[in-house]
Amino acid sequence: MSNQALILENGDVLGREALGRGALLIADGQITEVFCGNAGANGGNANPDGRKVDLSGWTVAPGIVDVHGDGFERHVAVRRGALTAMEHGLFSVEAELAANGITTAVLAQFYSWEGGMRGPEFADRLFSAWEQAAPQVKTDLRLQLRLETHMFEQFDDVIRLINKTGLRYVVFNDHLPHDRLAAGKTPPRLTGQALKSGRSPEKHLENMKRLHGLNDRVFGELQAFSAELTKRHVQIGSHDDDTAEKRAKFRSLGANVSEFPETIEAAQAARDAGDLVVMGSPNIVRGASHAGKVSAREIVAMGLCDALASDYHYPSPRYAALELVKKGICDLPAAWRLVSEGPAKVLGLTDRGVIEAGKRADLVIFDRETGRVGATMAGGKITYMTSPLAERFI
Repeated sequence: MSNQALILENGDVLGREALGRGALLIADGQITEVFCGNAGANGGNANPDGRKVDLSGWTVAPGIVDVHGDGFERHVAVRRGALTAMEHGLFSVEAELAANGITTAVLAQFYSWEGGMRGPEFADRLFSAWEQAAPQVKTDLRLQLRLETHMFEQFDDVIRLINKTGLRYVVFNDHLPHDRLAAGKTPPRLTGQALKSGRSPEKHLENMKRLHGLNDRVFGELQAFSAELTKRHVQIGSHDDDTAEKRAKFRSLGANVSEFPETIEAAQAARDAGDLVVMGSPNIVRGASHAGKVSAREIVAMGLCDALASDYHYPSPRYAALELVKKGICDLPAAWRLVSEGPAKVLGLTDRGVIEAGKRADLVIFDRETGRVGATMAGGKITYMTSPLAERFI
C-alpha cells in the first residue's frame, strides 16, 4: 500500500442506513475499503497498511453536496473597487465551503433583468473568475445559471456562455411582479432595486413593463431554448413552483428538478411525476420559510424532498440535517442523505454522496453534539482542518 494511504479509525461512520463504529481506508483520492464494527481497521482478516488517525469521539459522514447556493455573493460583490480580481473572492468562498463540510458546491448565479450582481454582465465576470479559480482548488466548484424566463432576447448570449464554460445546469426563474404590473401598480421596493441595477426607478419600471408585455411569447421561446439545452446535455430545473400546473408546464420543457416549491401541491405534483425536489436548508433551521411559503420541515416529513440546499447560508445544510434529527422528523442517516446522496442524485453524480468503497473520498468529520466541523476532505485531500481534531492528524 502506498505511503499516501490514510486510515481513519475508531470514528462513528455514517452509512446509508446506519451509524456505527468503523474505519475507512483512503488512497488515490478514493475510499478503497470500509471496515465496520468495533474491531476497527484491524478487525477480521483485514490488515491494511497506511497512516492511522484515531477519530474516537468524532463522526465521519459523506461530504455535503450543495446543489444550489448563492452565499458566494458577499465574497465577490464587495465594495466597489475593493476586489479587482473576482477569482480572489472565489478562493475565499471555497474556504468557507470547506469549513462547513461542503465538498461539492453549485454556485447559483442569476442572469436577470434585475441588473447589478444579478445581471448578465456580472454573470460573465463570475464565470470568467470561476474558470480561473475552480482548477486551483480541491472543492468541486460547479455553476448553475438562474435564468429569467422573460430574458429570451438574450438566449443566444446564454448559449455562448454555456459553450464557453461547459455549464451544465440551468434553472428557470420568473421574478417579475406580474400581478402589480397588470394592475398598473408600482412594484414594491422599486427604488432600491433600481439603484442596485444602476438605473433610475423610471427606467427600471419601464423595462419591467416591457418584459411583462412579452408574456404571450415566453413559453414558445422557452420550448425552443430548452431543446437547445437538451441537445447540449444541460440539466434544466424550475424555481419557486407554486401550483401543479406550473410544475407540469416546466416539466414539459424538460425541467425535471423543482427547486424550492412554494406549496405542498407543487411538491406533491413533482413527486407524483418522478421529478426531483430541492428545498432550502435555512427553511429547515428556521422552522419556516422567511417568505411565508410552505415549511421545508413539512415537505421533508411528507417524504416529498430529495435534497436540501444551502440557498444563501453555507452552514445551514449540516445544521438542517441535525435539526431534522432533533425534531424527530427523521434519523441521522436519512437526514444526511438529504445533504449528500440526494443532491448528488440531482446533479447526476454517482461517484459521491455516500461512504462506500470505490467512491470519491469526499468526507466531513464533525462533532454531532455541536455540529462543528473538525475536518473536510475532497477527493482525498484536506480542504479544511482545525483544532482539536487537527492534533490527531499532525
